[in-house]
Amino acid sequence: MALLLTVVSGLAWTVVYLEAIRLGFRDRTYAIPVAALALNLAWEVTYTVHAFTVPLNVQAFVNLTWTLADLVIVYTYVRFGRAELSSVLTRPLFATWSALLFASSFVVQWLFVGEFGVDAAARYSAFLQNLLMSVLFVAMLISRGSLRGQSLTIAVAKWIGTLAPTLLFGVLEGSAFIIGLGILCSVFDLGYIAMLRWAKNRFPAQRVTRISTIRVN
Repeated sequence: MALLLTVVSGLAWTVVYLEAIRLGFRDRTYAIPVAALALNLAWEVTYTVHAFTVPLNVQAFVNLTWTLADLVIVYTYVRFGRAELSSVLTRPLFATWSALLFASSFVVQWLFVGEFGVDAAARYSAFLQNLLMSVLFVAMLISRGSLRGQSLTIAVAKWIGTLAPTLLFGVLEGSAFIIGLGILCSVFDLGYIAMLRWAKNRFPAQRVTRISTIRVN
């Protein structure tokens, strides 16, 4: 059962990343909220490196796949993010702010490791940043005012990809902390799915709208 849930989570999150890459290039934006993206990259790099220093398991190759996909999503953020964030944000300010955000995410991840140890840090930080991502997806839909860079595929796959480890580490291994965070993630994920369905039905032809009005020079 543990292997099955690990594989389900790995496949579901891989779908999230591949769809985010596709939408990022199609809609000329980034499809994962940048704060969550930075934390994800820090998590994946940290625990991919660790996974290849101990006896290998399925999760090591899952982490490596996620890291490579996340790097492509980071590229879409670097390529299109300045236009998305602000029409008055200069290139140096965008570069400085982005570097600070990504560097801080690595520091936060390493602080988790120092405080809790590798295994506990990987779980606790993963679910905390997963909850943040769930909230930020809702905020992204509201702030963009369109379906640009978003899809039900991402929303549903993220929900499944979070539900599987919630069952594994929360239910099967008996962690009330993870069960609680997993439930909160599901609340926001299902809410986001409902909002996307509503927006898709209300604005079926809407995809790229406001981005064309933003200066990128």
